[in-house]
Amino acid sequence: MGRLIVLSTVVLAFAVFVGRRFYALHHVALASRELTRNHLPKCQLLEGIEFGAEDITILRDGLAILSTGLKYPGLPSYSDDPGKIYTMDVLDPDLRLVPLHIEGDFDQTSFNPHGISVFTDENDGSIYLFVVNHPHHTSQVEIFQLFEEQNSIVHLKTIKHDLLHNVNDIVAVGVDSFYATNDAYSSHDGVKALLTIFGLHWCDVVYYSPTEVKVVAEGFHSANGINISPDHRYLYVSDILDHDIDVLEIQKKDLLVPIKSIDVGSLCDNIEVDPDTGDLWLGCHPNGAKFAFSNPEDPPGSEVIRIQNIHSDQPVVSQVYADDGRVIIGSSVAARYENTLLIGTVYQRALWCNL
Repeated sequence: MGRLIVLSTVVLAFAVFVGRRFYALHHVALASRELTRNHLPKCQLLEGIEFGAEDITILRDGLAILSTGLKYPGLPSYSDDPGKIYTMDVLDPDLRLVPLHIEGDFDQTSFNPHGISVFTDENDGSIYLFVVNHPHHTSQVEIFQLFEEQNSIVHLKTIKHDLLHNVNDIVAVGVDSFYATNDAYSSHDGVKALLTIFGLHWCDVVYYSPTEVKVVAEGFHSANGINISPDHRYLYVSDILDHDIDVLEIQKKDLLVPIKSIDVGSLCDNIEVDPDTGDLWLGCHPNGAKFAFSNPEDPPGSEVIRIQNIHSDQPVVSQVYADDGRVIIGSSVAARYENTLLIGTVYQRALWCNL
């Protein structure tokens, strides 16, 4: 009888624990959240983007660079074609997309681009494009040089390292150096699921240079988007499952000091920073459960959030755009240039809007 009581107690305790964890997971996913549409007055879908524009960044001259065709484990993928990089002049009334030709010793057949970043060499004006690549479900970083007039990128090098094991996004800080986020502790799907269920904060940010590779920040539930302030003093990291943006001060290249966390109330993906105002523009998933299950009868929505005055005592967090999935599904990035806004998605369409 005593053993039966002990066993019953253990089973009950385990059931209570599992119930609490799934309740917590329900909160993490914002599974009960319903979205009210908040459209901008003038928007149109980009012709030619059918299978996602997971990350977008815009150069000073208004040239947008789009990373398309991501095939991410556990998420829908509707194309067997390799991923591509496109450019687009955001002020072009025809919104023409131009595919970039890839030159050099590079396997284009397995190209699976994810997060991107651009670095401009102030010495000679050369532009370098950094791309997170997942060929065969691995993680590596490709560095290209962009030749805008030729509509081409030349592959310079591939970077692999044990610390760069689940790279989601990067921000370039030199011609061959960058910070990168790992959005999972393990590349094994089962381990990923368990770590999410148990709420373990085991993800990190890695600094890479040819002479040093080092974990420089850790303790993230899932480190996703990353970017840098215009003065290069601060890093911004989206801890997507904690619904916040973490601000870290760069005291040295390999020394980051946490400053604050800002609650955004959504699962925010990539981060774009306005070079003039310092505002953060975030592509977000308003309901993570809908995003995970991707039911076409009840599609996941999209949300764009802006953070102003992020370093003040009272940052302003505001919703700029919201859609319930009827127009655009699974927004992952929002990039602003003058009075235009580009909204990209993980696996669906991309949207151009007039602000």
